[in-house]
Formats: sequence, structure tokens, C-alpha cells
Amino acid sequence: MKAVRFFGHKDVRVIKDLEVPTPTGDEVLLKIGGAGVCHSDLHIIDEGIVSGVTFTLGHENAGWIEEMGSDVKGFKKGDAVLVYGPWGCGHCKPCQHSQENYCDHQSEQAFGGGLGLNGGMADYMLVPSSRLLVPIHDLDPVIAAPLTDAALTPYAAIKTSLHKLMPDEFVVVIGVGGLGHVALQILSAMTGATIIACDITPERLEFAKKLGAKHTINSMDKDAADQIRAITGIKKAKVVIDFVGASSTIDLGTKVIGLEGDLTIVGLGGGKYEYTMNGLPFGVRLTNPYWGSRTELMEVVGLARQKKIHIEVEKYSLDQALEVYDKLRKGQIKGRAVLVP
Repeated sequence: MKAVRFFGHKDVRVIKDLEVPTPTGDEVLLKIGGAGVCHSDLHIIDEGIVSGVTFTLGHENAGWIEEMGSDVKGFKKGDAVLVYGPWGCGHCKPCQHSQENYCDHQSEQAFGGGLGLNGGMADYMLVPSSRLLVPIHDLDPVIAAPLTDAALTPYAAIKTSLHKLMPDEFVVVIGVGGLGHVALQILSAMTGATIIACDITPERLEFAKKLGAKHTINSMDKDAADQIRAITGIKKAKVVIDFVGASSTIDLGTKVIGLEGDLTIVGLGGGKYEYTMNGLPFGVRLTNPYWGSRTELMEVVGLARQKKIHIEVEKYSLDQALEVYDKLRKGQIKGRAVLVP
């Protein structure tokens, strides 16, 4: 078996001739169809947020059931499935509500496959419990793999603010990358709010228009906030979703969010926000959501099967993993890169 393995800070290698694991109990062995490449991987590789362990990378995974432990019920060999990314304890209250992304024991364990435990950038992946699988029915696993993060994360962030995204309101999306380009499609499919998209290149801004943005703004412009307020008027934006998370984009969000608005920071850009009494309009909710629930992933699959969302995918082989990570660092990936064994 071939796999993309993390050995420590900036040490990633493609390893061959690994042994294929055998599932027992409620474990499931998947033949991987596709594994998405995410900016979160770079935080692991380059910044050392996970240390002291060696594991296979890849937390956006889809494939076909190859073999099952004796306790698995409700699945059969050959079923096409997604792997839910954040792995909780499975027993606490959030986990029982399908919110393993907010497991009570998160600080005591690895975040999931590809995030401290073996992920899906390999020919096969051993999933520790069948509860972590979501059927995708007629979807192609290669195309569906990024749904587990690139679609689930923005979907969960948007769903929290859905009641505020009425047709007379404005929503600002900052960052039209792997997650942001899916967010635009979800907003178009599920809300009537006017969408304003922000990014730093003409190509991505043009891309945003094709995905449902009514207006586009270059977030590097010194008067970007003024341009947005010229569109929204005095009420400003009801929702701002920041898929970058740099200090500059957080600052932009604070300048254009309106009364009782939701300022949601999804991106892991390392930005800072210093609270002051007059820094935000009254009633603003500032949140930093993490991923989404398993039931929300099922809903994302429904959107994809209805062809209301589509992830732009660039396919690569496992042997090209290091090349892909380099492209990701340089901002040369449009949409989502997927490694195909």
C-alpha cells in the first residue's frame, strides 16, 4: 500500500509497500477513491500544530467499502461513502447530537483521520467506526471527497446564520478559495440575500461572479470597506463570513458588519482582533466555527446530489502530493486538489 505520511515538522514523504490493515469489530476498510488537499494540512506540515506522531495525511476522504469488521451493520462491500472528518469520543452529549466536531474530549485526543491519526491519502484507509461513514449513493467519490470539509465547513457556518439571510439583506464572503467558492454556491441555493464576494485577484473575482456573487470587491483595495458600504448602504452587511482569517480581513469584516449581524471567521490565517467598546455595532455575534456535524454532512450530500453545489476539482496522483502542497502554498490551486490513488 502507498501512502502520504507525515513524520514531523516539514517532513512529508510518499511511502510504498505499507501493510493493508484488517478491520475488526466496528472498523471499516475503505478503498480510497479520492482524498482532498486542504490548507489545514499546511498548518500541520509547516507550523507543527500536530507533533510527536507519525500518520497518513488526508482528512477529506471518500471511497468504497472494501472490508468490514464483524460488528458493522447497515453497510455492504462496494458501498460508496464519505468519511466524516472530526472524530469524537462517540459518547458525550455533543457526539450524541452528531456534533463530534465539538466533542467534550477534543482536547484529549487526535482531531481525526489525517489530523493525528491515519487519514485517506493512501490506497486504503481504516475507519475506526462505521458511525463515521456517510453514504454518497450515485456521487463520484473523487468529486465528493472535498464535500467532507470544503463544503461541510461553509455549510455549517451559513446554516447558523440562515435565519438572518433574508432577500433584503447583504452577505459578504471574504476569500474565494477552496471553501469560499462552495460557500457562494450554498448561499445562492439556500438564501435570497445579495452576495458580495471579496478576494485579491481578478481571476477569483470573476470566478465568484459565475458562482452567484452579485458584487465583487478586491479586498486589497484601501477603500474596500467604503466600496462595500456603498452597496449595502447604512444598514451594512447582516452576515460576513471570512474564509481567510488574517488580521486585514478580520478588520475589513468589522468595518462592514451591521447591527445584530454575524461576523463568522472560518479561515485559519492567524489574524488577531482586539475588542473595544465601539469596535463593533451592537448585537454583533463574533464566532469561529469548527467544521460541521455528521447530519449536516448528510444535508451537504443532498445538495450535491441535487447539483446545487459543485466543487472545482484538480486531480493528482499520490506521488504528486509534495508538488500539490507546494502549489497550495503559492495559491496556484483553483477550487480543490484531490489525490487519486
